[in-house]
Amino acid sequence: MDTITVDTPQGRVRGRTDAGVTAFLGVPYAEAPFGPRRFQAPSPPPTWDGERDALELGATVPKVGYRPPTSEILSEPVVPGEDCLNVNVFTPDVAGSAPVFVWIHGGAFVNGSNAIPTYDGTAFARDGVVAVVVNYRLGVDGFALIDGAPANRGILDQVAALEWVRDHIAAYGGDPARVTIAGESAGAMSVGTLMSMPRAEGLFRRAILQSGAGHHVITAETAGKVSAALASSLGVEATVEGLGSVPVDTLVDAQRDLSDRIAAEAPTGAWGEVAVNMMAFEPCIDGDVVAELPYSRISEGASAQVDVLIGTTSEEHAFFIVPAGLMPHITEDYVKAILAGYRADPSVLDRYREQFPDASAGELMIAVMTDWFFRIPATRLVEARSGNAYVYEFTWRSSLFDGALGACHALEIPFVFDMLHKPETERITGPNPPQQVADQMHRAWVEFVRDGSPGWERYGTERAVMMFGNQPGVALDPRPATRAVWDGVR
Repeated sequence: MDTITVDTPQGRVRGRTDAGVTAFLGVPYAEAPFGPRRFQAPSPPPTWDGERDALELGATVPKVGYRPPTSEILSEPVVPGEDCLNVNVFTPDVAGSAPVFVWIHGGAFVNGSNAIPTYDGTAFARDGVVAVVVNYRLGVDGFALIDGAPANRGILDQVAALEWVRDHIAAYGGDPARVTIAGESAGAMSVGTLMSMPRAEGLFRRAILQSGAGHHVITAETAGKVSAALASSLGVEATVEGLGSVPVDTLVDAQRDLSDRIAAEAPTGAWGEVAVNMMAFEPCIDGDVVAELPYSRISEGASAQVDVLIGTTSEEHAFFIVPAGLMPHITEDYVKAILAGYRADPSVLDRYREQFPDASAGELMIAVMTDWFFRIPATRLVEARSGNAYVYEFTWRSSLFDGALGACHALEIPFVFDMLHKPETERITGPNPPQQVADQMHRAWVEFVRDGSPGWERYGTERAVMMFGNQPGVALDPRPATRAVWDGVR
């Protein structure tokens, strides 16, 4: 391994170079969010004298971690330390001025980090793009509504990271005027939120949203109810002082227990919109950081100048249903109950049965939940922009669970990053995933970051969708009947 040192506005930083790509790992974009900075907005970037090593992954933020079976599919590394508001930078040339790809990880706003092996930005740098992979506060620290603290601190962290990119990325060989923000799941929901925020204006030129759009925020009332229940379970007030008095590990455990309680009580309707989306800690409409539903602001013209690439996988919700062994227990009556929770007419199921005549009840539920949670919000965001976006669908199916996992949530990520050679990849793809699909997807993402076009026509009146699978190609208005049933509902 060779090393290289660069001068940055923060001080000198030493990274490692291999095969033409230089990585700077764990570079802080804000001070550690602990002690007097706990539950506060992120600080300005720290500076230092002398030379700082950026050769190893930085600390990860406090998080609940995955349980089986999810933990058997997704990697969730933990790196100890408090300097967790950091970025990893992968660059082709520190003396260059390449376009920049900023990745915001997923994990339901309670898990994830830039230490996940699949988020290695080497392939982007290899192909002429500077990749920046961001950590941000999660769960209680990032999203609980706390008296005396700014709301949506995790989103404020993301803004701070983008400001760091604006002010520092030139020192690493990036062009701050050509920034694309991208994310998957909660990361894509974050991208949709950032697109709606005045304080993020001008920080990015393009946006990529993978399995997330502009609908997944909760009201301040619901967020307050969640925080009050958390504090009550700990015997403290929902204040900076009260929750700040609780050890970090204890607070994370209480967060997990509360999420379990909400899941158990969801059918009662006691938890508002959280009972439907099952994310207790997520951005909330606080009237300041997040002024209103992101989709609404985007439909009013926010980020109208931003190029957009957006899409989903074909069977997103198989990830949440198949590994848990739920498929044999799902009936059509249960699917109708899900539709009722979505405030959709039970007759919607008839359209899905017509679309998938041989599907089991479990497969129908996957299709319904995939559309409500992911596909239709993506469609609405595109429609709000008068078709000014590129749309894709990832159709390649994992071989795991005898093929039942299908084209599930998160499956496309190692293809986008061109990381199929990572051993962790097989935990979700199964053995021998097709490199040609990774070649196609990764190239499209690089071209979009570089030029604003991934290589197919925009989504307009013909509703063009690029299908990425064994036989990629553009489909016009795929599954129109199961799209139309959500008009006026979602």
